Amino acid sequence: MKYLSTRGDATLRSFSDILLEGLAPDGGLYLPASYPKVNAATLKRWRGLAYADLAFEILSLYIDDIPAEDLRALTLKVYTPEVFGTQEIVPLTRLGASGIALEALSNGPTLAFKDMAMQLLGALFEYELGRRGETLNILGATSGDTGSAAEYAMKGKKGVNVFMLSPHGRMSPFQQAQMFSLQDANIHNLAVEGVFDDCQDIVKAVSNDLDFKRKWRIGTVNSINWARLLAQVVYYFAGYFQATKSNAEKVSFCVPSGNFGNVCAGHVARMMGLPIGRLIVATNENDVLDEFFRTGGYRPRGAAETHETSSPSMDISKASNFERFIADLLGRNGDAVKARFSASSFTLSAEERAKIADFGFTSGRSTHADRVATIQRCHAEFGVIIDPHTADGLKVALEKRDPGETVIVLETALPAKFEATIQEALNQPAPRPKGFEGIEALPKRFQVVPAEVATIKAYIADHA
Repeated sequence: MKYLSTRGDATLRSFSDILLEGLAPDGGLYLPASYPKVNAATLKRWRGLAYADLAFEILSLYIDDIPAEDLRALTLKVYTPEVFGTQEIVPLTRLGASGIALEALSNGPTLAFKDMAMQLLGALFEYELGRRGETLNILGATSGDTGSAAEYAMKGKKGVNVFMLSPHGRMSPFQQAQMFSLQDANIHNLAVEGVFDDCQDIVKAVSNDLDFKRKWRIGTVNSINWARLLAQVVYYFAGYFQATKSNAEKVSFCVPSGNFGNVCAGHVARMMGLPIGRLIVATNENDVLDEFFRTGGYRPRGAAETHETSSPSMDISKASNFERFIADLLGRNGDAVKARFSASSFTLSAEERAKIADFGFTSGRSTHADRVATIQRCHAEFGVIIDPHTADGLKVALEKRDPGETVIVLETALPAKFEATIQEALNQPAPRPKGFEGIEALPKRFQVVPAEVATIKAYIADHA
């Protein structure tokens, strides 16, 4: 299996090369040269596998430059009940007779779905760097959950430093505490005076400076890194198998979306042949993606137009992973992809827009009032407390579900991370898992910096 850039650089690279590289040299994102196809016999063989074994089977289709026994050892080490709380790893909860189920992705170390991929990414980084005798400086951007998941996966790892950018003052107190309370020498938290999109733009700018990137061995953990997105493909298969009795059934997924990475993994699973009916994209008030799927126009917005909401991990107006889907929509035409994403915005032609249905996408939008009402409804009707981002997904799923359709909503975080909204909705505190009591009071270690590429480069050079 080889990988190429969405923007036309046809140089074929191995998995281990793109694992450490992040963005392609031409500024594009990596995709496999083709998606491996899964037939009915393979689906039948995979049904009933333990999560770690399923992960090995799926990853093996994309990774052929790590010995099979080593890859299996990595998945067995990462996906354990001790790390993720249950034997199923991603257990399914059916919400009564609604036809909707929640897939629990947030039982890992940082209580967010990002752990599902980040724990594997940390193990892969340590393995590959050890094999090469090299070091890596990871530069990432977070709107809340990616940062803590990355830092908990990388802290103490040999040969790895983490430089994590976050929007100053725009995460929940719990999210800030998870990141900023880490005292490990290889973890550096930089609170950027701006919004998440400013942080993401800086990461891309640094990654596009090839001389700086190579000199300081810069890698990424954001979902622009293909390995992270690949790890997320696994739980679509796991959710499907739990929700169905035979491979003749179809299931749809509703995914709370900001940066398009989570739902892009569903797109990959569907392209592989997983019987997915629809991929329902749920946004909050920052509805760039919903606008696109409704109108065919992609219009990223600046900081002034990016709303600060009660589902802050989705406060994103430039969906970096969206480029992977557009590359597939445009038939892997690198020049066309580059032209679209070099512009400030773009609109699909009528012919291009008609093709969206072939990929199963639709979308919906949720507001703060919707989140509060959905949290209340879920608790009252089903006895389940959900976080605000999952509430965005459930609201849209309830709204968009067709009669007879099974819809799996991907849970994105535990409600404990968003205390204020849970208190507002239910007039009670969110339940806290053991070990997280008083986390907000822990000493914090971080630095506030301006939203300037030069400042971040200087900091990396001083601390790498």
